[in-house]
Amino acid sequence: MTRPAVAARRHWALAAVCALFLLVAALTLDDYGVWADEPYQRAIGNAALDYLTGDGERAFAQLRHPTNRFYGVAFEAPLALVERIAGLGASRDVYLVRHLLTHLFFLAGGVFCYLLVHRLFGNRPLAIAAMILFLLHPRIYAHSFFNSKDIPFLTMFMITLWLAHRAFRRDTLAAFLLCGAGVGLLANLRVMGVILFAAVLALRALDLALAGSGEARKRVLLTGAGFALIAILAYYGSMPALWTDPAGRFAEMMQTLGTHVVVPYNLFRGEWLYAPDGPPFDYVPVWVGITTPPAVLLLALGGTVALAWRALRRPRDVLRDGPLRFSLLLLILPVVAVGGAVVLEGNVYHDWRQLYFLYAPLLLLAAFGLQGVMSFARGPWLRAGAYALAGAAIAVALASTVRIHPYADNHFNVLADRTTPERLVSRYDMSHRWDHVRERALAGILDDRPSGNLYVALNSGLSEGWQFPPDDRERLISTRDFRTGESNFLEPHVRQPCPVSPLAAGAAVRIYANTLYCVVDPVDWLGDLRREAQAIDASVRSVYDVWRDGRQLTYVRDGCPLADVEEDVNGPRLFLHAVPLNADVLPPWRREYGFENLDQVLRTSTARIDGNCVAAIVLPDYPIAVVRTGQFTRDGVLWEADIAFAEAAPDYATARRAALAQEPLARAFFDVYRDGRTLTYLRDGCTEADAEARFFLHVVPANEGDLPEHRREYGFDNLDFTLAVRGARLNGNCVAVVPLPDYPIATVLTGQYDDTGALWTAEFAPADGE
Repeated sequence: MTRPAVAARRHWALAAVCALFLLVAALTLDDYGVWADEPYQRAIGNAALDYLTGDGERAFAQLRHPTNRFYGVAFEAPLALVERIAGLGASRDVYLVRHLLTHLFFLAGGVFCYLLVHRLFGNRPLAIAAMILFLLHPRIYAHSFFNSKDIPFLTMFMITLWLAHRAFRRDTLAAFLLCGAGVGLLANLRVMGVILFAAVLALRALDLALAGSGEARKRVLLTGAGFALIAILAYYGSMPALWTDPAGRFAEMMQTLGTHVVVPYNLFRGEWLYAPDGPPFDYVPVWVGITTPPAVLLLALGGTVALAWRALRRPRDVLRDGPLRFSLLLLILPVVAVGGAVVLEGNVYHDWRQLYFLYAPLLLLAAFGLQGVMSFARGPWLRAGAYALAGAAIAVALASTVRIHPYADNHFNVLADRTTPERLVSRYDMSHRWDHVRERALAGILDDRPSGNLYVALNSGLSEGWQFPPDDRERLISTRDFRTGESNFLEPHVRQPCPVSPLAAGAAVRIYANTLYCVVDPVDWLGDLRREAQAIDASVRSVYDVWRDGRQLTYVRDGCPLADVEEDVNGPRLFLHAVPLNADVLPPWRREYGFENLDQVLRTSTARIDGNCVAAIVLPDYPIAVVRTGQFTRDGVLWEADIAFAEAAPDYATARRAALAQEPLARAFFDVYRDGRTLTYLRDGCTEADAEARFFLHVVPANEGDLPEHRREYGFDNLDFTLAVRGARLNGNCVAVVPLPDYPIATVLTGQYDDTGALWTAEFAPADGE
């Protein structure tokens, strides 16, 4: 019998699993829709091909775009090449092929998981179980069709772990060169791959220290240097954006990586967190814990304890035992990755998808745990029980994936509250494929109403025609002007909860007890808003009546013109600015203005129904001092109003003074307090004219080197501000809250001035003696 035939007989179970997953993929390939990032990822691959085939200047500019320069083209360029070779024209065909190839690569990662576990334990049933659990993480399985960023990185991470294990086991130059090529491509997919580059070099350095003879040291040096060289060449060779200035472009990319903003906010445990500030220490562990199959978590915990116990019992083996060192590496990598994201304030958003690659070492640790269970199960009945445990884990993962197909990317396990209505969607980010869930809902309406036009208010355009045949797409008319007798539907803004009104004549996409997306009847919606608003005194009666109910503002204008809802840059536009009590809660790019700009959110929430305009918007959940709203055109403000909030009025200034519980640093026209690294300016009974004068705030650092370069010639930081930006005048009292720089401060000079000069000044040293 030939060697291939023997191998086929040995790995028949592997072939059967692969065939089954391929069959399921073929049957469900068109169920997943287009993810919002896919067109951008596709553009990166096509730009790389254009750059390589001669259209250099335009393509290079696209590759160097601030959003694109973080991503390599090792996966996207081959996808684009297949698209061109196949001559795919229709967008649906393009994305079907992309989804198929991305999923096939993911299945390849499962095969390498099988190979690595088989190498580690020599147990084929265990390897098959590990492979299936690797492929059946519900969230990751769904992403394996449409996510061509995070899933290829996870797959390549598993492949590279296999290459690293193979290289250290064989200890040959060829094996380390192949491992280096894999690590270079891994870093191309996501720069986080450098942690595996550092890990291999660290282990080679340890081998060098332990090498006895000169020949052994020479071999270690040669293989380590070859690995590093090939890894660097593979990385730069697959990153056209770095070719013009390799070192400079890489340094630039690393410097801006942590501040790269795509999705500013994360919903985590009911709070909106500013993503570029980095995740809290428990962000990734919590997300992993509530989305990963519980059996994998338990087995990984068991494997971790077993490996740690072995290392503590025989610490010398940590240095010299190659398999044990590799196993401990699986423990170290997640800690380094998560710790790096927290310490370096990496921009992690949309659950933990940027760190999905951690599922590879987590799954391998689970394999150690399952192997430990099997090793203790020496009798036939106990051994059968161990296999039954693995089978139960697989069955639960499979059932979880099937249960909410095709929305398994929103899977939560039993550790999360999946039964309380709308609890998950109010505490954690859920579906990020808004286009897909939107089109699923609209498809239900199209099927329910097979003829006639459907007038729909959408907050953004439809994607590239994934769901709808041309005839149905033509029936969908985007509008914000609804009339009685037409088939009208309204899309609430995706950052707000669905209206509580019945979804009569609408559609909703729900999983567990949570609504991912809904479309409502605008006439019913307006009726509910009016009924609710009539029970509340209007905060503002002007061109629009504006009601406040908790953290929701409702705008109503009877008999409003069509211009109020038309997308016309010259027409009237509503504005809404929320001024927080503490400007530190704002994103950095908004702090200089002192308010959250919600104009666009308000505009996309506005509709004209039977000639009347209505909008409802939920305000941010941080403490708000005042909301400024109104309407403006290019010629100026048409009307405006300030709405004081309960947190701020009527005695916010008094409450703030009492909370400080200290003597002010300066007593002048304003009393100035310092609390930590924040200055508070307070004046009781100030007039509107008092509040309009500009404040100056000059901070002299203890060390001139702490100043930005453009300020060093002056010797101080200029933090001048206005009360409108940093505070508010409420019920005749003025208050402003200003954060100080975090460097040691020598002196602070502050006061107010107008066209005539300084109105008052105060100078003081920080209270903490800096």
